Amino acid sequence: MNKLSYSATLLAVMRKEVRDFFRDRRTFFLTLFISPLLYPLIFLGIGKLSEMRKETQLEKPLELPVVGIERAPNLVAFLASYGINGKAAPADIEDRIRAQQVDVALVIDRDYAEDWRAGRPAKLELVTDSTRRNADVPTARVREALKVFSQSVGALRLLARGINPSVASPVNTATRDLANEEAKRGAFMTMLLPLILTLSAFIGGAHLAMDTTAGERERQSLEPLLATPAARGALVSGKMLAAVLLGLASMLLILLSFKASASLAGGSAKMMDVSFLAMGKLLLVLLPLVLIGTALLTSLAAAAKSMKEAQSHIVWLMMLPMLPAYALMAYPVKDTALWQYAVPFLSQNQMIQKITRGESATAGQWGIYLAASLGLALLLWFTAVWRYKQEKLAISA
Repeated sequence: MNKLSYSATLLAVMRKEVRDFFRDRRTFFLTLFISPLLYPLIFLGIGKLSEMRKETQLEKPLELPVVGIERAPNLVAFLASYGINGKAAPADIEDRIRAQQVDVALVIDRDYAEDWRAGRPAKLELVTDSTRRNADVPTARVREALKVFSQSVGALRLLARGINPSVASPVNTATRDLANEEAKRGAFMTMLLPLILTLSAFIGGAHLAMDTTAGERERQSLEPLLATPAARGALVSGKMLAAVLLGLASMLLILLSFKASASLAGGSAKMMDVSFLAMGKLLLVLLPLVLIGTALLTSLAAAAKSMKEAQSHIVWLMMLPMLPAYALMAYPVKDTALWQYAVPFLSQNQMIQKITRGESATAGQWGIYLAASLGLALLLWFTAVWRYKQEKLAISA
Protein backbone atom coordinates (compact mmCIF):
# COMPACT_ATOMS: atom_id res chain seq x y z
CA MET A 1 0.00 0.00 0.00
CA ASN A 2 1.56 3.32 -1.04
CA LYS A 3 1.93 6.41 1.08
CA LEU A 4 -1.08 8.15 -0.44
CA SER A 5 -3.46 5.28 0.23
CA TYR A 6 -2.09 4.96 3.76
CA SER A 7 -2.82 8.64 4.39
CA ALA A 8 -6.19 8.38 2.69
CA THR A 9 -7.12 5.43 4.89
CA LEU A 10 -6.00 7.28 8.02
CA LEU A 11 -8.08 10.34 7.16
CA ALA A 12 -11.09 8.25 6.13
CA VAL A 13 -11.04 6.37 9.45
CA MET A 14 -10.62 9.62 11.36
CA ARG A 15 -13.61 11.23 9.63
CA LYS A 16 -15.70 8.10 10.15
CA GLU A 17 -14.97 7.97 13.91
CA VAL A 18 -15.63 11.68 14.40
CA ARG A 19 -18.90 11.41 12.46
CA ASP A 20 -20.02 8.37 14.46
CA PHE A 21 -19.16 10.11 17.71
CA PHE A 22 -21.09 13.21 16.66
CA ARG A 23 -24.21 11.11 16.04
CA ASP A 24 -24.39 10.35 19.77
CA ARG A 25 -25.38 13.91 20.63
CA ARG A 26 -25.66 13.41 24.37
CA THR A 27 -22.20 11.88 24.73
CA PHE A 28 -20.81 14.50 22.35
CA PHE A 29 -22.22 17.31 24.49
CA LEU A 30 -21.06 15.80 27.78
CA THR A 31 -17.54 15.22 26.47
CA LEU A 32 -16.98 18.64 24.94
CA PHE A 33 -19.03 21.09 26.97
CA ILE A 34 -19.42 19.87 30.56
CA SER A 35 -15.88 20.77 31.66
CA PRO A 36 -15.92 24.23 30.02
CA LEU A 37 -19.27 24.95 31.65
CA LEU A 38 -17.95 23.88 35.05
CA TYR A 39 -14.89 26.13 34.92
CA PRO A 40 -16.77 29.38 35.60
CA LEU A 41 -18.39 27.73 38.61
CA ILE A 42 -15.01 26.58 39.89
CA PHE A 43 -13.23 29.90 39.53
CA LEU A 44 -16.09 32.14 40.56
CA GLY A 45 -16.94 29.78 43.41
CA ILE A 46 -13.39 29.68 44.74
CA GLY A 47 -13.14 33.44 44.52
CA LYS A 48 -16.40 33.86 46.43
CA LEU A 49 -15.37 31.34 49.07
CA SER A 50 -12.04 33.15 49.54
CA GLU A 51 -13.84 36.44 50.06
CA MET A 52 -16.26 34.84 52.51
CA ARG A 53 -13.39 33.33 54.48
CA LYS A 54 -11.65 36.69 54.62
CA GLU A 55 -14.80 38.36 55.88
CA THR A 56 -15.61 35.71 58.48
CA GLN A 57 -12.12 34.91 59.78
CA LEU A 58 -10.03 38.02 59.22
CA GLU A 59 -12.36 40.99 59.57
CA LYS A 60 -15.17 39.93 61.88
CA PRO A 61 -14.70 39.79 65.67
CA LEU A 62 -13.28 36.51 66.91
CA GLU A 63 -14.74 34.80 69.97
CA LEU A 64 -11.84 33.28 71.95
CA PRO A 65 -12.51 30.84 74.83
CA VAL A 66 -10.01 31.60 77.60
CA VAL A 67 -9.18 29.23 80.45
CA GLY A 68 -8.42 31.34 83.55
CA ILE A 69 -9.78 34.54 82.02
CA GLU A 70 -9.89 36.22 85.44
CA ARG A 71 -6.09 35.86 85.81
CA ALA A 72 -5.16 38.39 83.11
CA PRO A 73 -7.73 41.17 82.67
CA ASN A 74 -5.14 43.44 81.01
CA LEU A 75 -4.36 40.80 78.39
CA VAL A 76 -8.07 40.20 77.71
CA ALA A 77 -8.62 43.94 77.25
CA PHE A 78 -5.67 44.16 74.84
CA LEU A 79 -6.99 41.27 72.75
CA ALA A 80 -10.39 42.96 72.59
CA SER A 81 -8.75 46.01 70.95
CA TYR A 82 -7.71 43.62 68.13
CA GLY A 83 -11.22 42.29 67.65
CA ILE A 84 -10.55 39.15 69.70
CA ASN A 85 -13.17 38.90 72.42
CA GLY A 86 -12.20 36.65 75.29
CA LYS A 87 -14.83 34.62 77.12
CA ALA A 88 -14.71 32.02 79.85
CA ALA A 89 -13.91 28.63 78.37
CA PRO A 90 -16.10 25.62 79.17
CA ALA A 91 -14.60 22.69 81.06
CA ASP A 92 -14.63 20.45 77.97
CA ILE A 93 -12.81 22.92 75.71
CA GLU A 94 -10.32 20.32 74.40
CA ASP A 95 -13.13 17.98 73.39
CA ARG A 96 -14.86 20.83 71.59
CA ILE A 97 -11.69 21.65 69.66
CA ARG A 98 -11.33 18.00 68.64
CA ALA A 99 -14.98 18.02 67.54
CA GLN A 100 -14.32 21.21 65.49
CA GLN A 101 -16.86 23.17 67.51
CA VAL A 102 -14.11 25.62 68.50
CA ASP A 103 -11.07 26.60 66.41
CA VAL A 104 -8.67 27.85 69.07
CA ALA A 105 -8.57 28.49 72.81
CA LEU A 106 -6.18 30.28 75.17
CA VAL A 107 -5.02 28.88 78.50
CA ILE A 108 -3.63 31.34 81.06
CA ASP A 109 -1.27 29.68 83.53
CA ARG A 110 -2.20 29.61 87.23
CA ASP A 111 1.01 31.46 88.11
CA TYR A 112 0.45 34.13 85.46
CA ALA A 113 -0.21 36.99 87.92
CA GLU A 114 2.72 36.05 90.16
CA ASP A 115 5.12 35.78 87.22
CA TRP A 116 3.79 39.05 85.81
CA ARG A 117 4.46 40.96 89.04
CA ALA A 118 7.92 39.40 89.37
CA GLY A 119 8.86 40.39 85.83
CA ARG A 120 9.22 36.78 84.74
CA PRO A 121 7.81 35.42 81.44
CA ALA A 122 4.14 34.66 82.13
CA LYS A 123 3.05 31.42 80.54
CA LEU A 124 0.27 31.30 77.98
CA GLU A 125 -0.82 28.31 75.93
CA LEU A 126 -2.72 28.18 72.66
CA VAL A 127 -4.83 25.07 72.20
CA THR A 128 -5.76 24.14 68.63
CA ASP A 129 -5.82 21.27 66.17
CA SER A 130 -3.25 21.93 63.45
CA THR A 131 -4.74 19.27 61.18
CA ARG A 132 -7.89 21.40 60.74
CA ARG A 133 -7.33 23.93 57.94
CA ASN A 134 -10.26 26.06 59.08
CA ALA A 135 -8.40 26.78 62.34
CA ASP A 136 -5.21 28.22 60.83
CA VAL A 137 -6.47 31.78 60.32
CA PRO A 138 -8.03 32.23 63.80
CA THR A 139 -4.94 30.71 65.40
CA ALA A 140 -2.65 33.04 63.44
CA ARG A 141 -4.75 36.05 64.49
CA VAL A 142 -4.48 35.20 68.19
CA ARG A 143 -0.78 34.34 67.94
CA GLU A 144 0.02 37.63 66.21
CA ALA A 145 -1.95 39.63 68.78
CA LEU A 146 -0.12 37.89 71.64
CA LYS A 147 3.19 38.63 69.95
CA VAL A 148 2.35 42.33 69.75
CA PHE A 149 1.24 42.32 73.40
CA SER A 150 4.47 40.69 74.49
CA GLN A 151 6.62 43.16 72.54
CA SER A 152 4.66 46.14 73.85
CA VAL A 153 4.95 45.07 77.49
CA GLY A 154 8.62 44.25 77.07
CA ALA A 155 9.31 47.69 75.61
CA LEU A 156 7.45 49.40 78.49
CA ARG A 157 9.43 47.44 81.07
CA LEU A 158 12.71 48.49 79.50
CA LEU A 159 11.62 52.13 79.36
CA ALA A 160 10.65 51.96 83.05
CA ARG A 161 14.26 50.95 83.78
CA GLY A 162 15.68 53.70 81.64
CA ILE A 163 16.75 51.35 78.85
CA ASN A 164 16.09 51.96 75.19
CA PRO A 165 13.83 49.11 73.94
CA SER A 166 15.89 48.88 70.73
CA VAL A 167 18.70 47.37 72.80
CA ALA A 168 16.65 44.17 73.00
CA SER A 169 16.57 43.99 69.19
CA PRO A 170 20.18 43.98 68.02
CA VAL A 171 19.13 42.85 64.55
CA ASN A 172 16.26 44.39 62.61
CA THR A 173 15.26 41.87 59.97
CA ALA A 174 13.01 42.89 57.11
CA THR A 175 11.64 40.80 54.25
CA ARG A 176 11.68 41.86 50.60
CA ASP A 177 9.42 39.54 48.63
CA LEU A 178 10.47 39.19 44.99
CA ALA A 179 7.33 37.30 44.02
CA ASN A 180 5.22 39.29 41.60
CA GLU A 181 1.71 40.28 42.58
CA GLU A 182 0.14 37.69 40.29
CA ALA A 183 2.09 34.88 41.90
CA LYS A 184 1.22 35.98 45.44
CA ARG A 185 -2.49 36.48 44.89
CA GLY A 186 -2.91 33.52 42.59
CA ALA A 187 -0.84 31.02 44.58
CA PHE A 188 -3.71 28.69 45.35
CA MET A 189 -5.15 28.68 41.84
CA THR A 190 -1.71 28.13 40.28
CA MET A 191 -1.46 24.99 42.41
CA LEU A 192 -4.95 23.75 41.53
CA LEU A 193 -4.97 24.68 37.84
CA PRO A 194 -2.16 22.30 36.68
CA LEU A 195 -4.00 19.33 38.19
CA ILE A 196 -7.27 20.23 36.48
CA LEU A 197 -5.69 20.92 33.10
CA THR A 198 -3.40 17.88 33.04
CA LEU A 199 -6.25 15.58 34.06
CA SER A 200 -8.54 17.08 31.42
CA ALA A 201 -5.89 16.74 28.69
CA PHE A 202 -4.83 13.25 29.69
CA ILE A 203 -8.30 11.71 29.55
CA GLY A 204 -9.95 14.23 27.22
CA GLY A 205 -10.29 11.72 24.38
CA ALA A 206 -10.80 8.71 26.65
CA HIS A 207 -14.34 7.89 25.59
CA LEU A 208 -13.61 7.92 21.88
CA ALA A 209 -10.29 6.06 22.29
CA MET A 210 -11.95 3.26 24.26
CA ASP A 211 -15.14 3.11 22.21
CA THR A 212 -13.31 2.80 18.86
CA THR A 213 -11.35 -0.20 20.16
CA ALA A 214 -12.90 -1.99 23.13
CA GLY A 215 -16.39 -0.81 22.20
CA GLU A 216 -16.09 -2.08 18.65
CA ARG A 217 -14.72 -5.40 19.86
CA GLU A 218 -17.73 -5.76 22.14
CA ARG A 219 -20.09 -4.87 19.27
CA GLN A 220 -18.12 -7.25 17.01
CA SER A 221 -17.56 -4.53 14.42
CA LEU A 222 -13.78 -4.43 14.82
CA GLU A 223 -13.01 -7.78 13.21
CA PRO A 224 -14.58 -6.91 9.80
CA LEU A 225 -12.60 -3.66 9.82
CA LEU A 226 -9.34 -5.48 10.50
CA ALA A 227 -10.14 -7.95 7.73
CA THR A 228 -10.02 -5.19 5.10
CA PRO A 229 -6.82 -4.74 3.05
CA ALA A 230 -6.19 -1.38 4.76
CA ALA A 231 -2.99 -1.18 6.80
CA ARG A 232 -3.67 -1.67 10.48
CA GLY A 233 -1.29 1.14 11.28
CA ALA A 234 -3.50 3.48 9.29
CA LEU A 235 -6.64 2.15 10.97
CA VAL A 236 -5.43 2.63 14.53
CA SER A 237 -3.74 5.95 13.70
CA GLY A 238 -7.00 7.23 12.24
CA LYS A 239 -8.87 6.20 15.37
CA MET A 240 -6.29 7.82 17.63
CA LEU A 241 -6.18 10.98 15.53
CA ALA A 242 -9.95 11.31 15.92
CA ALA A 243 -9.56 11.00 19.70
CA VAL A 244 -6.73 13.54 19.65
CA LEU A 245 -8.89 16.02 17.73
CA LEU A 246 -11.65 15.54 20.27
CA GLY A 247 -9.20 16.03 23.13
CA LEU A 248 -7.75 19.20 21.58
CA ALA A 249 -11.22 20.60 20.91
CA SER A 250 -12.13 19.93 24.53
CA MET A 251 -8.90 21.57 25.78
CA LEU A 252 -9.46 24.62 23.57
CA LEU A 253 -12.96 25.10 24.98
CA ILE A 254 -11.65 24.59 28.52
CA LEU A 255 -8.90 27.17 28.06
CA LEU A 256 -11.34 29.70 26.59
CA SER A 257 -13.68 29.06 29.52
CA PHE A 258 -10.75 29.42 31.92
CA LYS A 259 -9.80 32.75 30.32
CA ALA A 260 -13.35 34.07 30.50
CA SER A 261 -14.03 32.93 34.05
CA ALA A 262 -10.63 34.09 35.38
CA SER A 263 -11.19 37.50 33.78
CA LEU A 264 -14.59 37.83 35.44
CA ALA A 265 -13.60 36.39 38.81
CA GLY A 266 -12.19 38.43 41.61
CA GLY A 267 -9.43 37.56 44.02
CA SER A 268 -6.61 35.19 43.07
CA ALA A 269 -8.07 33.97 39.78
CA LYS A 270 -8.12 37.50 38.35
CA MET A 271 -4.40 37.97 39.00
CA MET A 272 -3.27 35.05 36.80
CA ASP A 273 -1.98 35.54 33.28
CA VAL A 274 -4.96 34.79 31.02
CA SER A 275 -3.74 36.52 27.87
CA PHE A 276 -4.21 34.84 24.50
CA LEU A 277 -0.44 34.30 24.35
CA ALA A 278 -0.58 32.44 27.67
CA MET A 279 -3.53 30.37 26.43
CA GLY A 280 -1.54 29.46 23.32
CA LYS A 281 1.42 28.38 25.44
CA LEU A 282 -0.87 26.26 27.62
CA LEU A 283 -2.32 24.57 24.56
CA LEU A 284 1.20 23.79 23.33
CA VAL A 285 2.09 22.35 26.75
CA LEU A 286 -1.02 20.19 26.84
CA LEU A 287 -0.80 18.90 23.26
CA PRO A 288 1.79 16.17 24.06
CA LEU A 289 -0.31 15.09 27.03
CA VAL A 290 -3.35 14.64 24.80
CA LEU A 291 -1.22 12.44 22.51
CA ILE A 292 0.17 10.46 25.44
CA GLY A 293 -3.24 9.87 26.98
CA THR A 294 -4.84 8.87 23.67
CA ALA A 295 -2.09 6.42 22.73
CA LEU A 296 -1.98 4.87 26.20
CA LEU A 297 -5.76 4.49 26.39
CA THR A 298 -5.85 2.94 22.92
CA SER A 299 -3.19 0.40 23.90
CA LEU A 300 -5.05 -0.51 27.08
CA ALA A 301 -8.39 -0.69 25.28
CA ALA A 302 -6.86 -2.99 22.65
CA ALA A 303 -5.99 -5.44 25.42
CA ALA A 304 -9.50 -5.28 26.92
CA LYS A 305 -12.25 -7.65 25.79
CA SER A 306 -15.11 -5.35 26.76
CA MET A 307 -15.90 -1.69 27.22
CA LYS A 308 -16.39 -2.26 30.94
CA GLU A 309 -12.90 -3.71 31.27
CA ALA A 310 -11.44 -0.77 29.35
CA GLN A 311 -13.27 1.75 31.53
CA SER A 312 -11.86 0.11 34.66
CA HIS A 313 -8.45 1.56 33.76
CA ILE A 314 -9.74 5.11 34.15
CA VAL A 315 -9.60 4.83 37.95
CA TRP A 316 -5.83 4.39 38.18
CA LEU A 317 -5.12 6.52 35.13
CA MET A 318 -6.79 9.50 36.83
CA MET A 319 -4.35 9.10 39.72
CA LEU A 320 -1.29 9.66 37.52
CA PRO A 321 -1.72 13.45 37.06
CA MET A 322 -2.22 13.79 40.83
CA LEU A 323 1.13 12.22 41.76
CA PRO A 324 3.27 15.33 41.05
CA ALA A 325 1.02 17.49 43.25
CA TYR A 326 1.40 15.08 46.16
CA ALA A 327 5.15 14.74 45.55
CA LEU A 328 5.67 18.51 45.46
CA MET A 329 3.75 18.94 48.72
CA ALA A 330 5.97 16.36 50.42
CA TYR A 331 9.24 17.37 48.76
CA PRO A 332 9.22 20.73 46.94
CA VAL A 333 11.81 21.11 44.19
CA LYS A 334 13.05 24.23 42.42
CA ASP A 335 11.65 24.67 38.95
CA THR A 336 15.16 25.44 37.67
CA ALA A 337 16.13 21.75 37.79
CA LEU A 338 16.06 20.65 34.15
CA TRP A 339 15.51 16.95 34.87
CA GLN A 340 11.92 17.54 36.01
CA TYR A 341 10.95 18.80 32.55
CA ALA A 342 11.51 15.29 31.24
CA VAL A 343 9.22 13.63 33.82
CA PRO A 344 5.63 13.08 32.65
CA PHE A 345 2.97 15.07 34.54
CA LEU A 346 5.60 16.77 36.71
CA SER A 347 6.86 18.64 33.65
CA GLN A 348 3.35 19.75 32.70
CA ASN A 349 2.74 20.83 36.29
CA GLN A 350 5.82 23.06 36.32
CA MET A 351 5.25 24.49 32.84
CA ILE A 352 1.61 25.38 33.57
CA GLN A 353 2.58 27.08 36.82
CA LYS A 354 5.22 29.14 35.05
CA ILE A 355 2.80 30.28 32.34
CA THR A 356 -0.08 31.17 34.68
CA ARG A 357 2.31 33.10 36.98
CA GLY A 358 3.39 35.22 34.03
CA GLU A 359 6.93 33.78 33.99
CA SER A 360 8.90 32.71 30.91
CA ALA A 361 10.36 29.24 30.54
CA THR A 362 13.88 29.09 29.14
CA ALA A 363 14.68 27.62 25.74
CA GLY A 364 16.33 24.67 27.48
CA GLN A 365 13.22 23.96 29.54
CA TRP A 366 10.98 24.12 26.47
CA GLY A 367 13.39 21.94 24.49
CA ILE A 368 13.65 19.23 27.13
CA TYR A 369 9.91 19.27 27.75
CA LEU A 370 8.89 18.99 24.10
CA ALA A 371 11.54 16.39 23.27
CA ALA A 372 10.71 14.16 26.25
CA SER A 373 6.92 14.47 26.05
CA LEU A 374 6.66 14.10 22.29
CA GLY A 375 9.14 11.22 22.41
CA LEU A 376 6.99 9.42 24.97
CA ALA A 377 3.86 10.12 22.90
CA LEU A 378 5.56 8.68 19.80
CA LEU A 379 6.65 5.58 21.72
CA LEU A 380 3.13 4.96 23.01
CA TRP A 381 1.71 5.62 19.54
CA PHE A 382 3.97 2.93 18.06
CA THR A 383 2.95 0.62 20.92
CA ALA A 384 -0.72 1.06 20.03
CA VAL A 385 0.04 0.37 16.34
CA TRP A 386 2.02 -2.74 17.30
CA ARG A 387 -0.86 -3.91 19.50
CA TYR A 388 -3.27 -3.58 16.56
CA LYS A 389 -0.98 -5.63 14.33
CA GLN A 390 -1.24 -8.65 16.63
CA GLU A 391 -3.54 -11.31 15.19
CA LYS A 392 -5.11 -12.15 18.57
CA LEU A 393 -6.74 -8.71 18.53
CA ALA A 394 -9.04 -9.85 15.74
CA ILE A 395 -9.33 -13.47 16.89
CA SER A 396 -10.60 -12.51 20.35
CA ALA A 397 -12.97 -9.89 18.99
